[in-house]
Amino acid sequence: MCAAVAVSAGLLVAGCANRVEGTAAANEAEVSAYKTEAAASSAAATSSRKAAAEAKAVADNCGQFPGITGVGVSRYNEFVDAHDSNAPDYVPKRDGAAATLEDAAIKVETGVNQAAGALPGDLAGKLTEYVNAARALAGATRAMTYTAPVGGLNDASKRVNDARNAVKDSCPVR
Repeated sequence: MCAAVAVSAGLLVAGCANRVEGTAAANEAEVSAYKTEAAASSAAATSSRKAAAEAKAVADNCGQFPGITGVGVSRYNEFVDAHDSNAPDYVPKRDGAAATLEDAAIKVETGVNQAAGALPGDLAGKLTEYVNAARALAGATRAMTYTAPVGGLNDASKRVNDARNAVKDSCPVR
């Protein structure tokens, strides 16, 4: 009985419904406003993601740079002291300095590569210059003997110092 009443009520409501004639059309002003708002929202989200990625890349690379490169400076200075004093541990200090400089170059280069383009171009260029300068100094250090001229070594050392200072000047103050 209840089912019959429900079916009858449904038929009555369906029979009273009127069809709306015409073609459905979107309100072009509202569609345009929606598209503009969606594009702006998407651009803001992309910009926010890019800014966050850049901030992380700068923090990661600038945060590790002084420690990584500082070890190279220390080992290099130990080698210079050994060279200047004709120390008996000259060769191990020379080789240790070169290895430490190469290691620093690899670590800095890895940081730049891991940033995958998120670093500002200027900072990435300065970090890359440090990498190249550290590798050049490592090579010049390895080539040193007690009797070798030091001009090339001094030039390579100055290049590393200049590159290191350029990176430190470009990084945010901590």
